[in-house]
Amino acid sequence: MPPNPPRSSSLVLQRINTTPTCNIPTQAQNIITQRQTPPACTAADIPETVALHHTHRVGPNQCCSAVIKHISAPIPTVWSVVRRFDNPQAYKHFVKSCHVIIGDGDVGTLREVHVISGLPAANSTERLEILDDDRHVISFSVVGGDHRLANYRSVTTLHAPSHGGGGTVVVESYVVDVPPGNTIEETCTFVDTIVKCNLQSLAQIAQNSKKINS
Repeated sequence: MPPNPPRSSSLVLQRINTTPTCNIPTQAQNIITQRQTPPACTAADIPETVALHHTHRVGPNQCCSAVIKHISAPIPTVWSVVRRFDNPQAYKHFVKSCHVIIGDGDVGTLREVHVISGLPAANSTERLEILDDDRHVISFSVVGGDHRLANYRSVTTLHAPSHGGGGTVVVESYVVDVPPGNTIEETCTFVDTIVKCNLQSLAQIAQNSKKINS
């Protein structure tokens, strides 16, 4: 998407009442969303060792969800894109720009992300919580900024399909506060759509990279 100027701070007061859109083709129906309400949230239908990373404690005014996407590209190819905490815009098309504030890419690194216009946000400050190159796990939390998604924490994992056949299964889960004036359903629908768009973009990039390198 073309870059646009960030919106003003009045976005903080804006109700989440629109759903972002992206060009997700009809055949991308292998995106599965698992949703649960308090007290805990776990992505289902994945190996137990992976599911442990997606178990979130959910407060009374929070919601969580998990999106699962199969990508026809090897784990190293997908991971090379996902692990770049300093470059989320490589596959997250709602991100206009990103720069590292503190750190060099290790756990504890802080980044400032600016998003495109049309979303109820202008920027966010995010902290890298987990970066495990062996287990292919990355997690970040939102610690500041001008946005509606307070206490947002995301975990993304990569693993091989249990049925074989190659490729990569990407699981991205999150927990977030429900903004005042919104419902759990509205909040999850909004964030799920963004996550789905991101994972569809990731799939296209990784699969194109696989074709180039094959």
